[in-house]
Amino acid sequence: MIVQVNTDSNIEGSKELVQETEAVVRHALDRFSEHLTRMEVHLSDVNSSAKGGEGDMRCLLEARLAGKPPVVVSHQAATVEQATEGAAAKMRSSLDSALGRLQRR
Repeated sequence: MIVQVNTDSNIEGSKELVQETEAVVRHALDRFSEHLTRMEVHLSDVNSSAKGGEGDMRCLLEARLAGKPPVVVSHQAATVEQATEGAAAKMRSSLDSALGRLQRR
């Protein structure tokens, strides 16, 4: 599974941030790795750096399933780390549902 991390202009895409984000996503979704070809992670600051605010960091995850349409979830939180963990938990639940339906067919 390839994990691609993208940031907007308001979040510094440091090597440490990319590594930490990849680790969170891989840990949360490792059991689905045989079904996933790529995971795209989009990190953004919804209110930009000019405005502060609670819950303005957003993580959007897009899971590319082999031969299936992508599954997309997002989560907003106070920090990038919290947003990533929240989105990964939502993705785990979404993939459980999507792959469970496919196996029942």
